[in-house]
Amino acid sequence: MTESVNTDFITIRGKEIPVRAASVKQSSLRFYTENPRIYSTVWKDPESEPTQQEILDALSKMEHVREVLVPSIKQNGGLIEPILIRGSVVLEGNSRLAAYRLLSQGPDAKKWEYIRARVLPDSLSESQVFTLLGEYHIVGKKDWQPYEQAGYLYRRFTGHKVSEKELQTEVGLSPGRIRHLIQTYEFMQKHDPGNASRWSYYDELLKGTRFDAARKLYPKFDEIIVSKIHSSEIDRAVDLRDNLPLIVKTGGNTLRKFLTGTSNFEDAVHDAKQRGAGDYNFKKINAFRTWLADEGVEEGLAGSPAEEKKRLGFELEKIQRRVKSLLSRLKPKV
Repeated sequence: MTESVNTDFITIRGKEIPVRAASVKQSSLRFYTENPRIYSTVWKDPESEPTQQEILDALSKMEHVREVLVPSIKQNGGLIEPILIRGSVVLEGNSRLAAYRLLSQGPDAKKWEYIRARVLPDSLSESQVFTLLGEYHIVGKKDWQPYEQAGYLYRRFTGHKVSEKELQTEVGLSPGRIRHLIQTYEFMQKHDPGNASRWSYYDELLKGTRFDAARKLYPKFDEIIVSKIHSSEIDRAVDLRDNLPLIVKTGGNTLRKFLTGTSNFEDAVHDAKQRGAGDYNFKKINAFRTWLADEGVEEGLAGSPAEEKKRLGFELEKIQRRVKSLLSRLKPKV
């Protein structure tokens, strides 16, 4: 490490922490395995810490590193924003370090031997590190994905024993949001560990109270839905968000057949819609009425050939009779 250029400080929960600027040999640095982005991207087994090479391999494959950071750093001749380190560990800027490692493999390796860094004292505690990262990525830049935010909050809550109230002060999220993120992350650790790409499925599954009644009737409800996510029977998170509530709302045989495997997700959704869940009938009738009300439709019908007008008249009379019958059923009984 070269001599420091200057000294500054950062404030963590009211305490000033000294930090000095330096140019550091990038080959001497280590990726921070507890960084939430690395944790969510690389850790497959919570009990087995990934190696430095595994982290580099994973980060090097990321589009943001290869297609954004590498050309940007190369064009600027270095970093615009220095990395943040404690000892030899890169707390903030692991993707930038990976980009430097990629550049150092090229023909101009000497140019990328040293990297700009802000050096924190070795005495900085792990709790202070996590607080600092939360300030950077949840309060400040807000560039962590929900899964990464949830992983950070989960480890603060379970590992560092920081209360929900304290977390609210740290990251500025509501208690309900903090609780939901922690619970959803914990659920994923049990049912789908390390699969960040499926976060949105479980976010929808555990959001609110929409499925509580179904959980009471069917204690294995969550496990069944997880299995259907794994098998791609529920193919998209938006399908779970929009259509699973229809099945649950319809209940009865529709829900029972779906949860026992007699009918699949697609068939259960169709059955739920046929039974009127989710204002399906209203939407169909409204769409038909809107079409009929269009001036172009009237002009088109009036301009039809004589034979076609007869057929159209016949169909409209049948519709008129059917509408009259349906109206009688919809009138409240006295």
